[in-house]
Amino acid sequence: MKKFIKIIIYIILAGVLAFAAFLIYTTLVDYRPESEITLYKGQVKNRVPVEQELKLMTWNIGYCGLSRDMDFFYDGGKNVRPTKDTVVNNLSKIKSFIKGQTNTDFFLFQEVDINSKRSYGINQYKEISRIFKNYHSNFGKNYDVGFVPVPVTDPMGKVISGLQTLSSYQPATVVRHAFPGNYSWPQGLFMLDRCFLVSKYPTDNDKQLLVINTHNSAYDDGNLRKNQMEYLKKYLFNEYKKGNYIIVGGDWNQCPPEFKHEFKDDLMDQTNRMDIDKDIMGDYWRWVYQNKIPTNRRVDIPYTKGKTKTTVIDFFLISPNIEAVDIQGINLDFENTDHQPVKVSIFLFDE
Repeated sequence: MKKFIKIIIYIILAGVLAFAAFLIYTTLVDYRPESEITLYKGQVKNRVPVEQELKLMTWNIGYCGLSRDMDFFYDGGKNVRPTKDTVVNNLSKIKSFIKGQTNTDFFLFQEVDINSKRSYGINQYKEISRIFKNYHSNFGKNYDVGFVPVPVTDPMGKVISGLQTLSSYQPATVVRHAFPGNYSWPQGLFMLDRCFLVSKYPTDNDKQLLVINTHNSAYDDGNLRKNQMEYLKKYLFNEYKKGNYIIVGGDWNQCPPEFKHEFKDDLMDQTNRMDIDKDIMGDYWRWVYQNKIPTNRRVDIPYTKGKTKTTVIDFFLISPNIEAVDIQGINLDFENTDHQPVKVSIFLFDE
């Protein structure tokens, strides 16, 4: 009996030591990006025209793994990852939709995998970059973990993912800006390192257009998102003082200020809802969104119209020297991802 107890103790001790060694190793190799990383710098030939319509689209493609029949364990569902065939099919359908958006000048994508177990190692960034061969493409990494150990029975494993900006105009610079704050240790070792991607395009009136791709935090108590918004606000105000044009689009993981939905057939998600502070950007910056078509669904159950909780967390913010002339939510019934694309048309004023 004593021998049996010793064996049990040794097994438990070995497990504790192995887990401690895993945490130490993960801490040592943890992805810790600098506050600013220049991803691209080059000479620009064609400047962005002022007082001419420009079109932008934002879409979180959910690493091509969160189609309408999928639920996800982290959102209260049961599944960790779909089959490889499902990921391949979702990517093919997403690429086909993007290929049809030939009149779009700037694409802002989030949750684009380049080498992850959850998407079977497929480099989605390269696949999307090949759609428009003459477009400029850049990638800002916001998730780099060698092994995500949850759920214990079927770990997510390796994840390398991030933001992709695709544009018909060549930027002068593309810079990754790290959002401040993160989850505490050790949880933070396995979570995203949130960022926003700033692409600067010279305009034909000798100013600059800043197209910013953002993916703010989720699943926190709200403090991370508030701090991120304050940090972003300071950056935006400083750039606007220089005379620049600025548009921010992406997955904000929060509703627009004082959001009121007008969904016809879908259920509004009020669970842990967070709205952006209505006063944060002052009176002249504009939040540009539509409220009739949801842009995101909760992934606790497969998508069922009228039963699945939905919301709007994908939209744009524009500086006072830009006019939005149209905003369109595109209803794809969440066929291939848990988000839906949103498209905006804008004009830059020549002040």
